[in-house]
Amino acid sequence: MNAGLFAQYVMNGLMLGMMYALVAVGFTLFFGVLDVIKFSHGDVLTVGAFTALATYVGLTSAGLNSNWLALVIILAVAVMAMAALGMLIARYLVMPLRSAPALNTLLITLMLGTVLRECVRLFYPQGANPKPFPALLPRSSIDLGAFNLRLDNVLMLSAGVLTIVGLQFLLNRTRLGLAIRAVAQDEETARTMGINFTAIVLITFAIGSGLAAFAGVMNGLYYNEINFGIGLYLGVVGFAAAIIGGLGSVYGAVLGGFLFAGLQTVGTVLMPFASAYKDVFAFAVVIAIMAWRPTGLIREKISERV
Repeated sequence: MNAGLFAQYVMNGLMLGMMYALVAVGFTLFFGVLDVIKFSHGDVLTVGAFTALATYVGLTSAGLNSNWLALVIILAVAVMAMAALGMLIARYLVMPLRSAPALNTLLITLMLGTVLRECVRLFYPQGANPKPFPALLPRSSIDLGAFNLRLDNVLMLSAGVLTIVGLQFLLNRTRLGLAIRAVAQDEETARTMGINFTAIVLITFAIGSGLAAFAGVMNGLYYNEINFGIGLYLGVVGFAAAIIGGLGSVYGAVLGGFLFAGLQTVGTVLMPFASAYKDVFAFAVVIAIMAWRPTGLIREKISERV
């Protein structure tokens, strides 16, 4: 394999890894504050992507011709809408089940994911069919032999990095982040300190769901297509990434996302019929890693989550 082709595989792996990492971080945030696994997370991503597409259709119907302005608006609408949806899910579905067995929360969020997915399929116009997603970023590129460096990929990757860095800054350098970490460490002590537990949980779910919407828009821009099932796959991969990295660790979620993308890339290069076997290879390696390190690659105490 020449250097150009290798660089192309690396770039593709980085793009996939960023999307997986954004989804995995959401799982980690939810687990950090409430010890729950929200299995509807991937389908919130789907709703976010379709919300962005519907917003774009409305903007073009209104005569907006600026791609940059359209991108900012659809991203803002999708993120805010999914943040609101995440808060509603937390307030009316997840928090009332805190005293119930954990399996109840798993079941209700799994069923909610199916409801969200089927609502997109049934109520979005021709929602059962794949939908073209607008190419709103510059498509210019630089050819370096077998390596084609696309400007839109560089911009999306940079935006993803800035988002994760911004999240880390919020968690570690702000009063809100301190409150989130306090709730994750010890709910009762946090309440005693005057922290509004319910508000912090709702904000955390809003942040995680907003990240899912961001990943959904990124997926649409990268593939120029979305369908009602994208969240099912990305949710499974994001959850696997969070687990393999160490559920409860933001750094672990990011590491797990890029590791899973790297395994898919390696599978594409090494396995025959690459498109068919790359996921099999990646999940098989994840199974082996989890058998070796059941607590994930970055082991953190529950009191040190988030």
